Amino acid sequence: MPKVLFAALGLTGLVVLAACSPGAVPVAVPSPAPEVAAVCEPLVAALPGKVLDADRRKTKPPSPLTTAYGDPPIEVTCGVAPPAGMAEAQSQCFEVNGVGWFAKQAGNGVIFTTIGRKVYVEVAVPAKYSPEANALTDVSDAIHRFDKVITPCT
Repeated sequence: MPKVLFAALGLTGLVVLAACSPGAVPVAVPSPAPEVAAVCEPLVAALPGKVLDADRRKTKPPSPLTTAYGDPPIEVTCGVAPPAGMAEAQSQCFEVNGVGWFAKQAGNGVIFTTIGRKVYVEVAVPAKYSPEANALTDVSDAIHRFDKVITPCT
């Protein structure tokens, strides 16, 4: 086969791969106070390249407070407001690798929010990844390093 044909086949393969790659994930960006953003930015930057074997993806609009993984996307947002019902739910706190979480069922999965820490981190996990709480194992190291415990789970 001529070299030109090999080059054309290789280029076609790259175009096909690019067409199959999921694009940026739309994620709402919170507007936290500057001291919250100062905790969130290095925390999100330190999150792993994969969660539940799903690759990290860009978000739109681009923000140092958000990231996503896989398709359908597991969305991580730092600096969110505490969810409704969380104040009464301290007794519903459960720990994964030393990080306390509040879980709220959503139409398509579960939304987990850190509890008892300086800032709130939300991890929205679609039902495709059931059991959804397994995703929390992958993000716990970064949360430990950057978001200090104020009140541990009881």
